[in-house]
Amino acid sequence: MLSKKQRRQFPPVCPEFVIEVMSPSDRLRPAQEKMQEWNRAGVDLAWLIHGDEETVYIYRSGQTEAEMPTGIRKLSGEGPVAGFKLDLADIWAGL
Repeated sequence: MLSKKQRRQFPPVCPEFVIEVMSPSDRLRPAQEKMQEWNRAGVDLAWLIHGDEETVYIYRSGQTEAEMPTGIRKLSGEGPVAGFKLDLADIWAGL
């Protein structure tokens, strides 16, 4: 429960799941740092999708290193998005 003061300001809350698709102008290192910042803030699961490399960086709560599956066509959710499936074929084709 947020206090009245907290409700009037930017609330100190954090989502459970974050997904970011890098644009061609994004740089990998700053994008990875942003995902690590989300991780430190308490996000349970974060996906950073790098289309140029056809790589997904998967950040999980409590882990210091991202998992990096490459060449996959589907991504399956877990934790807060268990059961969600993301077909990456259109993302790979569009970049």
